[in-house]
Amino acid sequence: TPDESPILPECPPDLPEALQMIHPMTTDSWKTLIEQIGLLYQEYRDKSTLHEIETRRLQDSQTDPEECSANEETPSEAEPTNTTENRTFPQISLLRNPTSRFNLWQDLPEIRSSGVLNILQPDEIKLQEAMFELVTSEASYYKSLNLLVSHFMENERLKKILHPSEAHILFSNVLDVMAVSERFLLDLEQRVEENIVISDVCDIVYQHTVNHFSVYVTYVSNQTYQERAYKQLLQDKTAFREVISQLEMDPKCKGLPFSSFLILPFQRITRLKLLVQNILKKVEEKSEKETTALEAHKELEIVVKACNEGVRKMSRTEQMISIQKKLEFKIKSVPIISHSRWLLKQGELQQMNGPKTSRTLRTKKLFREIYLFLFNDLLVLCRQIPGEKYQVFDSAPRGLLRVEELEDQGQSLANVFILRLLENTDDREVSYMLKASSQSEMKRWMISLAPNRRTKFVSFTSRLMDCPQVQCVHPYVAQQPDELSLELADVLNILDKTDDGWIFGERLHDQERGWFPSSMGEEILNPKIRSQNLKECFRV
Repeated sequence: TPDESPILPECPPDLPEALQMIHPMTTDSWKTLIEQIGLLYQEYRDKSTLHEIETRRLQDSQTDPEECSANEETPSEAEPTNTTENRTFPQISLLRNPTSRFNLWQDLPEIRSSGVLNILQPDEIKLQEAMFELVTSEASYYKSLNLLVSHFMENERLKKILHPSEAHILFSNVLDVMAVSERFLLDLEQRVEENIVISDVCDIVYQHTVNHFSVYVTYVSNQTYQERAYKQLLQDKTAFREVISQLEMDPKCKGLPFSSFLILPFQRITRLKLLVQNILKKVEEKSEKETTALEAHKELEIVVKACNEGVRKMSRTEQMISIQKKLEFKIKSVPIISHSRWLLKQGELQQMNGPKTSRTLRTKKLFREIYLFLFNDLLVLCRQIPGEKYQVFDSAPRGLLRVEELEDQGQSLANVFILRLLENTDDREVSYMLKASSQSEMKRWMISLAPNRRTKFVSFTSRLMDCPQVQCVHPYVAQQPDELSLELADVLNILDKTDDGWIFGERLHDQERGWFPSSMGEEILNPKIRSQNLKECFRV
């Protein structure tokens, strides 16, 4: 009857006419699906990124990227492959865990019985899957947030142990974040209920990002204080440590630590941008859907950048105050603390003493220690003095630094480079011959000191259509300011690399640069896949 299959104006006009008559998904059916989502967000995220890695491995092993498109949306059936004879990869058991639900749009009973899979083109099915993942992952995220609040934050024993100010730092505005997620999920649910063929989700993402997602910036900006407070509480309060440990052991948490729940909002806002990017890859070019996806992506990018800046600002301010206290000036004092200044790199190098003839004088050391603090706009050269302090003997604006590598100079001058200050603290040009502890350390200093210096490989932003690439197969947390933290399935262009196992890379989805161990990634060997990865980024 007409009541059972209404013509829905929300259905995209570019789909076949037959789809205009598809039954809407019943509310009960959708609610059942949401309740059946068995994965906490942390599990979904791991499973999804590992599936992405496997899909890319499969693509990389084939001549034509399209050959594996049939496998792209079926993680439960993906088999591990060897991309070359001498490369073998570990089995990813999480993808083959039958107890973890990983819902696909095309596996829903309503979809299978409707006959819609016979009408839609493969590309249209992929688009449905991409939109469906955004919706179901939000449900999984909301489920995990709800557990953070109901199981941890509202636990009566924990409330008695924590002072209100401690609880505020630990949980921040998580209630606001959860309320925003709930409102967002309700709108997404309503859209899915309209028609089993989802018309669009990026318009909803856009509206919520613009009007509500600022709560994420507040939460994420508090991360530095949150982490510190959590460590301090574990150290100082035995009762807190015991209660958290007991709560973590509850089957509801599925063996996941409390800290993995605290970091959920930052992980979600970053992932949401990538999910919209994934939809963007699958929509038709110059279509209305593409316009909507681009607008949503642009707004999400603004929020993600604000989150990153919020975290950096908090930690940078404290770091600058700490450095200022350690410095003593032998020269005219330079004010270190500034709102627009932050640390890029610090560390010890060896400075060559005097003229080369001094090498023959056994009474003199060839090199002596020198300590550098490199900020985004300033270089400070020091010598370490007692009391964990540093005496500043020279400085220069970062824009007036030049570096030059010494080649074929023998073992004693291995990893040595020349640092020129075009205008130092005495307004004159000076040069320092500096020795690093390894090739990677030398390259890292040279790139940090003179960032515009040409790297071994050209950045993808130059639109060079082929450049060495890696995908991240092990997450990495940056240990120094010039390093880059990596998430599973990140794709990066290789800008430079060293013989001792370090890569200087540029992440494709946000153009962030930094160093990371080469063991964290696998090189993408198929030039067609590399080219495809770049084209997708240019589209954004």
